[in-house]
Amino acid sequence: MSDLTDRTYVVTGTASGIGQAVARRLLAAGAQVHGLDRKPPTAELTSHTEVDLADPSSIDAAVAALPVGDVDGLINVAGIPGTAPGDQVFAVNALAVRHLTGALVGRIRRGGSVVVVSSIAGAMWPARLEQIRAVLATASFADGARWFAENPQEGNAYTFSKEVATVYALSMAVPLVEHGIRINAVMPGPVETPILPDFEASMGKDVLDGVRALLGRHAQPEDIADAVLLCVGDDARWVNGTALVVDGGLTGGVLSGVVPAPEI
Repeated sequence: MSDLTDRTYVVTGTASGIGQAVARRLLAAGAQVHGLDRKPPTAELTSHTEVDLADPSSIDAAVAALPVGDVDGLINVAGIPGTAPGDQVFAVNALAVRHLTGALVGRIRRGGSVVVVSSIAGAMWPARLEQIRAVLATASFADGARWFAENPQEGNAYTFSKEVATVYALSMAVPLVEHGIRINAVMPGPVETPILPDFEASMGKDVLDGVRALLGRHAQPEDIADAVLLCVGDDARWVNGTALVVDGGLTGGVLSGVVPAPEI
């Protein structure tokens, strides 16, 4: 684990699951953690600011209220499952990531890092790159929401939201070089978090049980948190614009044709 003593990070979704695990790992590595979430954290953070990531005005207010100036990184973890209304899923999982990153990037020190926790559900983004580029070309949160309402996509909103979040991270790598900031996506497979039952409902419990049987278990939040810390640490100083798959080997098996792709 990298030594992150005296570094400062903003992390979304710190109340539970992966975000909570990331916060704890950062604190253990010596960093300060300023959490953004709708709910209060269960871990002892440096600070907590309430935010509704589906509302850009709430995001702006939360950024203004952060009790810290410059930071060393932003880690976008918060997300909602496909059981929620599609417009909310897209707003939180994709548009909020873009909006919050844009709002904070001017306060990230050179040498800092942004991480977007996406999902292997968004791994097939190349097939929809034209549509993803179109929504990312919109000028604002409201414009992006309008595009999504006017351009219904095949499949569920969760999958498309994670495709957009992944491509956002990849597409911002070169533009952020001039600021001395790296940005990467981390793409987990199924994780044992409080919202796993929602994913079982939206993606199929049989499908996710099959993934567990294939790999022996689902990921624990700490498995993903460790990959996030790798991305923000100095050991990854030349890792930029990458989508790091953290799924125990599932994607490798699917891409190589060893196992059939789960229909999620």
